[in-house]
Amino acid sequence: MDIQPPNYKSIRNSRMDLNEVYFWTDSIKDWNPLLVHDEFKMIIIESLKNLVQRGKIVVYGYVIMPNHIHIVWEMISMNGKEMPHASFNKFTSHQFLKHLTVADKTLLVAYKEPKSPERLHRFWQRDPLAVFINSKAMVEQKLEYIHTNPLQAHWNLVDMPEKYKWSSALFYEKGIDEFGFLTDYQEKF
Repeated sequence: MDIQPPNYKSIRNSRMDLNEVYFWTDSIKDWNPLLVHDEFKMIIIESLKNLVQRGKIVVYGYVIMPNHIHIVWEMISMNGKEMPHASFNKFTSHQFLKHLTVADKTLLVAYKEPKSPERLHRFWQRDPLAVFINSKAMVEQKLEYIHTNPLQAHWNLVDMPEKYKWSSALFYEKGIDEFGFLTDYQEKF
């Protein structure tokens, strides 16, 4: 029996390669609802927008939930010495810290990293999930999942996907890209 090593692209992990499309999930540490506040959602939007404008990523779809995000995206080029998703996490974490330091230092306790010598706070959980997308059917399934996430009973944020401001549903339903950084997946698949 010939045993082959597993193809890393079929394994759920946080690794992503350039010029490939992935469904990416990143969660706030300990599932804290940090992203319930619009100012934190806007930090995510601004980071995505900046990386798109600089040609580092292409975003095909997204949703920002109260304690996690889902993005269908493609890493186009390195951001200096790091992958764009690492830059995204680093930038958003710095902005979250900056905002909480000014607005409400008491909330910082939930993000303390007592055992880490290299960082005092952690906002994103370790090892986000990256799932390689290799077909039109798969990207459509992931976008459907993303866009219906705010409708789930335990969230109940809106009654129709396109009513949720913090996702790409309106873009795919009516062609409206409120934040100006989305690309239609059909340009890739």
